[in-house]
Amino acid sequence: MNVAILDFHPPEPSARELMEQALAPHMLIGMPHLTPIGLSETWAMKELGHRHWLMLARHLGMENADFRTPDGGETYAAICATSLEHANFGAVRANDVLTIRSALSPVSRTQVSTRHRLFVRAGLIGEVELISTFVCRMREGDNYSIARVPLPGLTTAVEDNALARTAALLRAGTLETHFGLPANPAKALRGFRFEPDASQEFNGAGLFYFAEFQALADRAFGRWFPELSQVSRREIFFSGNIRAGEAVRVELMGLSHDRRQTCCRLRREEDGKVIGKAFMEWQADSLMPA
Repeated sequence: MNVAILDFHPPEPSARELMEQALAPHMLIGMPHLTPIGLSETWAMKELGHRHWLMLARHLGMENADFRTPDGGETYAAICATSLEHANFGAVRANDVLTIRSALSPVSRTQVSTRHRLFVRAGLIGEVELISTFVCRMREGDNYSIARVPLPGLTTAVEDNALARTAALLRAGTLETHFGLPANPAKALRGFRFEPDASQEFNGAGLFYFAEFQALADRAFGRWFPELSQVSRREIFFSGNIRAGEAVRVELMGLSHDRRQTCCRLRREEDGKVIGKAFMEWQADSLMPA
């Protein structure tokens, strides 16, 4: 007797179905998510950035996160500001279940905010806000030519957004202090040079990835102040990008007497343009006497 064996392959899920799966609130934590001191902030920002884009696509009724200008050109939801508060990533261990509760709200015709609350064993380990703005390249392949574009379907905000307001004041040069430090100091206290690699620090759109700004700042502070191990609060404001193969400098711009509050900026070595500013508050138990 001959038995026919059917090579049956169930249909692949749609992109929309996979988006919903990717937005599931619970994740099992393992080695890819961790550092020796707990949950990786760089991984967390990448994961929340991914969720931000998927939530935005869902909000706009799209089948996937392929954003386009009205004439069909590629556009990207580029992160322009991030906020991390109440961080306790050191509490996370392998085999913990990370729960992420998220909400989206429009900020303007070009900006969207998502807020994410992170829990482990029912305890809050961090609150993150990401604000993105839609951008496109005005010159093909040139990361210097990034410009904002409106996207049909977004409505204006119904309430004030504090992070977006701070970002606007910082861009205008009218923000005097932030985290108790001067917001626009002229003189750098220390510098750290880094050469990002296109295969490691750039994303699929060919842009220096927003999560790498934070990672690069941590590399610099690890060199300057090895005793500063964990951030409890951080805000980063982005104002540009770099080309592949270009070097950047992280510059220490402010430091409180007890080293609890710090600020730095990231600028391109090619032309000196500042492309990001970060303000940080470090956990008290990671500090040594000044």
